[in-house]
Amino acid sequence: VQLQASGGGLVQAGGSLRLSCAASGRTLAGYAMGWFRQAPGKEREFVATISWISSIPHYADSVKGRFTISRDNARNTVYLQMNSLTPEDTAVYYCAADRRPEGSSRSTSEYDYWGQGTLVTVSS
Repeated sequence: VQLQASGGGLVQAGGSLRLSCAASGRTLAGYAMGWFRQAPGKEREFVATISWISSIPHYADSVKGRFTISRDNARNTVYLQMNSLTPEDTAVYYCAADRRPEGSSRSTSEYDYWGQGTLVTVSS
């Protein structure tokens, strides 16, 4: 499965962005999906994940209450709504697919497919 992340850009602190992750090559049916981010000079870190069957979301503490992950299975797309952005949210954001339908892993090693990343820059 090929994943294409989009929706990044430059936004002021306090603003919002919605990231999209579109799949091609096959449906996302049966995959848990995750969002990760990597800031300059830092390791890639978990942001959010959502399972396939139950659509239960899980969030990193740093984004809980501000970010919302969702999926539209009919459109084969996963979203990350980001509100109340801060400069600390600046990073390249990646979407990823986990072949375990009810996966909720926060580890990059558990994901099988990755998108190319989209840059989010939050100015102060």
